[in-house]
Amino acid sequence: MTNEIDVTHIRNLDVTANPAAVSLTAIGAVLVLLSLSNAGVFGVGSMILAMAFFYGGLAPIIGGLMEWKKNNTFGLTTFLSFGFFFLSFVGLLVLPKLGLAAPESASGMAAYFAIWGLITFVLFIGSLKTIWALKLVLGLITLLLFLLAIGAQTGNATVTTVAGYEGILTGFVTIYAGLAQVLNEVYGKTVAPVGG
Repeated sequence: MTNEIDVTHIRNLDVTANPAAVSLTAIGAVLVLLSLSNAGVFGVGSMILAMAFFYGGLAPIIGGLMEWKKNNTFGLTTFLSFGFFFLSFVGLLVLPKLGLAAPESASGMAAYFAIWGLITFVLFIGSLKTIWALKLVLGLITLLLFLLAIGAQTGNATVTTVAGYEGILTGFVTIYAGLAQVLNEVYGKTVAPVGG
């Protein structure tokens, strides 16, 4: 008789928290604020930049890394991507102010939003195997990014304003998708449905 362990019967019990809740809430909060700016309510200032960097950027990155621990490639890719999207967006605005890069052209911004729209669309296709709340979030974010790309390319302020209002809706839906998971876990039952 040997002291070897039969590893085929050992299961990894994941007892870590659900990182999707904070990641979605952070993405949604920053989407609301940026979209209020696109809708013309106020300009992009330190509040939006700080929220985009610290909450919209860092929180989803941490959440994405936690998804790695859960062996969730979809969550890892989605949350890391959006975290770095917000960090790169802050960079696009701050680097020219620091004299480290030229401001991006309208065509460059259109390409930026379009490539992120394409990435989000592929993530949306992946979300079709998940809960309805995530499908709705990624579908709305895809639409938002393509509207922003069209607005940037054409210079049409109306398109950008429409994108702003669509983004406000998208942000609140995303916040709901995140905080619903918190409430459902706290209460141990479905108090805010997100689908199954």
